[in-house]
Amino acid sequence: MFLAQVVGTVVAPVQIPVLDGRTLLLVQPVDPQGKKQGRVRVGIDHAQAGVGDRVLVMDEGNSARQMLDAKEGAVKTVVVAVVDYIERDGELAYDHRDERSTP
Repeated sequence: MFLAQVVGTVVAPVQIPVLDGRTLLLVQPVDPQGKKQGRVRVGIDHAQAGVGDRVLVMDEGNSARQMLDAKEGAVKTVVVAVVDYIERDGELAYDHRDERSTP
């Protein structure tokens, strides 16, 4: 698993059946403070995330297939949670709760 920032969406009108009705997101791996780490990937949204959200991403085929109940599906990367905050060594490294309360 890794932390990521949702940086966009993918629209694919023709896709494999396991993806029908699912949202595809572009996710940029980040460290707890939000610094980019690695390459942008496409992930299947399973957490109702959106652009700008910090998310937790599962990036392992068997677990992803089990999560989506797609035993034969060609899936690997799944957004499994939207992150509210990250605490590291007793201090907040990221806190989305403050951003939501700001008008």
